[in-house]
Amino acid sequence: MIKNDQKSSLKEGVAYGSRQGEMTDFRDEVRAQLTEEPSSTLKPVARTEVSVIPTDTIAKLREQVTVVIPTLNEEEAIGTLIEEVKAAGYNNVLVVDGYSKDGTRKIVEPRGVRFILQEGAGKAGALATGFRSIATPYVAVMDGDGSYVPSDMDRFLPSLARFDFIKGVRNWKESMSRTHRFGNYIITTTFNLLFGTNIGDICSGMYMIDAELARQLDFSKHPLTAEQEIIAQAVLASAKITSVPINYRKRFGGKSKTHTWRQGFRDLVTNFDLARTHNPILLFSFLATLAILPALFFLGYALFQFLAHGNFHGGYVLAGLSFLVLGAQGFTVATIASMLRRIERRLLQAQRQS
Repeated sequence: MIKNDQKSSLKEGVAYGSRQGEMTDFRDEVRAQLTEEPSSTLKPVARTEVSVIPTDTIAKLREQVTVVIPTLNEEEAIGTLIEEVKAAGYNNVLVVDGYSKDGTRKIVEPRGVRFILQEGAGKAGALATGFRSIATPYVAVMDGDGSYVPSDMDRFLPSLARFDFIKGVRNWKESMSRTHRFGNYIITTTFNLLFGTNIGDICSGMYMIDAELARQLDFSKHPLTAEQEIIAQAVLASAKITSVPINYRKRFGGKSKTHTWRQGFRDLVTNFDLARTHNPILLFSFLATLAILPALFFLGYALFQFLAHGNFHGGYVLAGLSFLVLGAQGFTVATIASMLRRIERRLLQAQRQS
């Protein structure tokens, strides 16, 4: 049987769905307005300031964005966060709750925003539920702990005319420990190497995405590492991806739902599993490239023995050369695979625009 909360969310979805055609037409209109803006008003993607666009266009764009906030026992943060989102000019707010045991629901409901219970496990289940329940052309996501600044969503708006997925890159120097910064660097670098991308902050929980793309995402395989899954599938779909700088602050209260080392290891394993699923040639050629490391060891040891003691170790030289050839072949294949993937993405993007 369907619970009352799920029935109400379905009814709301139908009501929102009746406006889908109108909002889609408006999305095209706004994109045209942004594209027609003089190039001087649209600053480069790697900017530190918000691009200048007309105030009325910003207001219209805000109404075309639904802010999805996944929550789980966030009673200390969610009330203040919702007020900040509204103060930033975003009135379409959807809180997707993972069956909180505290007072999260009691705090959310009086504030005039939509509240539904998630289906499925983890943050991925909350996002999938939220993406199915919206009807605006765009969706923004932010965590419910208050660590992200809602007004930063305006930084995403100028890029909506040209990109399908805009990722927030956190300024974490003051609000994140060195351990977290190092772990995020390893995870982000590994993902970029395996997928041939150049994204600054894979694990960031604040981003904006085209709603049509969001509804096509499949979270069934990695329910606890939603951010990597989203980007991997967006890359596979040849979506246009960019990033903008955002602020990051300490959570308003409560405890983090993840264990630092356990979540970091899970994220790293997910990177390799996603590459195995979506880009296996690049993954295995990348692993073969690592053979260069033992090659350098064996050749270096043989050279040291020869120069220091006059001993020639043919076995070490042979082993080193074998690993070197394997590593060179892996590097070559990885480079070719990365280039072919980029060409494929550009062709698909050109096909979508034609």
